[in-house]
Amino acid sequence: MISLYRVVILLLVVIPALEIWILYSLGRLIGGWETFLLIVLTGVLGAYLAKKEAKKVWSYAKLELAERKLPGASIVDGICIFAGGLLLLTPGLITDTLGFLLVLPFTRKFFRAAVLVLLQKWLMSGKIVFFRRF
Repeated sequence: MISLYRVVILLLVVIPALEIWILYSLGRLIGGWETFLLIVLTGVLGAYLAKKEAKKVWSYAKLELAERKLPGASIVDGICIFAGGLLLLTPGLITDTLGFLLVLPFTRKFFRAAVLVLLQKWLMSGKIVFFRRF
């Protein structure tokens, strides 16, 4: 079985290589300045959307807390928006696409279930510990 560490290292090598190849190909297709402007535009638009969605999720979480409810879905949405915002600030079309999918509310719901499963798996395996007895 491949460890998570090896997968992360592999992704840290493969994703930037693919991003460079795609940006180079796009630059040859539409031009260098147009490609540069597209990267800047997606970064600015992504930062705006991430900030807007984060405010919406934060206000919903505060409302849930005021009603004495645990804001579980809001926390997972916040994780998705944070990860999507980081991906949108990273130059490249693959990371921007994944970032937009994580930030936009109508596509984020598909990732929410995956994040919940991942968090439950980590909690059950003991990789994440919230309280530790001494």
